Amino acid sequence: MSDQKLKEEGIVIDALPDTKFKVKLNDGREVLAYLAGKMRMNHIKVIIGDKVTLELSPDGTKGRIIYRR
Repeated sequence: MSDQKLKEEGIVIDALPDTKFKVKLNDGREVLAYLAGKMRMNHIKVIIGDKVTLELSPDGTKGRIIYRR
């Protein structure tokens, strides 16, 4: 088993309550993602249309937004 997280890029298509977002990945899948703790601490705002980098869960249905472009 690898300790590497699966990193993907996508575009935010919907903002949900509690700092969760629906993100469309470059391969066409849609995943539910939440904001990483460091992004919350530094007050990084994410809005619809932003390009983001995610760390995906092993099953590929959930993710954590770690970077906004």
